[in-house]
Amino acid sequence: MKYSGYPEVGDLVVGEVDEIADFGVFVDLDEYEDKRGLAHISEVASGWIKNVRDHVQEGQTVVAKVLDVDESSQQIDLSIKDVNEHQRKDTIQAWKNQRKADNWMELALGEDVDDDTYSTVVNGLLAEFDTLYAAFEQAAIHGTDALDDTDLAEEHIAAIVQTARENVSVPYVTVTGYVDLHCPSHDGVDDVKEALQAAEGNGEVPAEVELEVTYVGAPEYRIKVQAPDYKTAESELEASANRATEAIEAVGGNGEYHRERREDDD
Repeated sequence: MKYSGYPEVGDLVVGEVDEIADFGVFVDLDEYEDKRGLAHISEVASGWIKNVRDHVQEGQTVVAKVLDVDESSQQIDLSIKDVNEHQRKDTIQAWKNQRKADNWMELALGEDVDDDTYSTVVNGLLAEFDTLYAAFEQAAIHGTDALDDTDLAEEHIAAIVQTARENVSVPYVTVTGYVDLHCPSHDGVDDVKEALQAAEGNGEVPAEVELEVTYVGAPEYRIKVQAPDYKTAESELEASANRATEAIEAVGGNGEYHRERREDDD
């Protein structure tokens, strides 16, 4: 997806060096339709420049800052030297993510999708998410729930979720905690088993969360949670321990949640 308008002064843009002259560098702006910018030789690199080709090469992908835009003359002035390394890396990553999202849109809607449908879906996603990449990432994590607030047709939501889950690599975090379960009754073993089933969620754990309860050594059990972010992981970890504790206490036992093992792992 390319923008039809012009970038704004101060924007960081990604482009490909397509021509090098003695006075500067011409850059095709990847994110804009038929837009080309010029970085004067003084804006290519800091200090005195003897040969522009010592600093950039034709075909090279660069990140540049927009210094000025004159739409009447279709002139866009750029600076390559004003972009620091941190900005360059972040902008390149966002650009790569956008290119991935564009490819996913084509996979979801098909190569032959008409422009109106494509625009409707894109605008519907961007009305709820900062970027198309963010929309696909959330769809991969939360499924159709992530797109409930959009105005998209069910068929398009289903296609986006399927494409997201087949193509998006979702970052996950893992947290671990422990719960001690004691039950002195004659049915204590069965009561502990039921408490562990409660800890596992009885099928009510969110789809994006993986939760595993394993035996460590009586009366201690390990709870491991994998989730898209730490807030969710910590919340599900505590909820799991609470379910186990409540279940065992309901039959006269007691439970205790703690983050570290009582003893070192074998």
